[in-house]
Amino acid sequence: MPINTTAEHTADGRELSWPKTALCAQVGPEFFFPAPGSSTREAKQLCGACEGRVACLEYALAHDERFGVWGGLSEKERHRLKQGKG
Repeated sequence: MPINTTAEHTADGRELSWPKTALCAQVGPEFFFPAPGSSTREAKQLCGACEGRVACLEYALAHDERFGVWGGLSEKERHRLKQGKG
């Protein structure tokens, strides 16, 4: 999940803490948004080692993030999870 350097906030205005320590902040966004048909394996491995993975996935699901790897899941995997098929 590629985060930006500006603070992210919850719907009620609280600042999210997980983006500050997320491992994705140490690599470029292209790592989490590979070209169509490219592997997402490396991004998922990095997510697997990140303390913020669960919070990142919850954020992506709550904000209907449709592109890239978030919380260790690809677009298709998040869609299946939301549909109750994951």
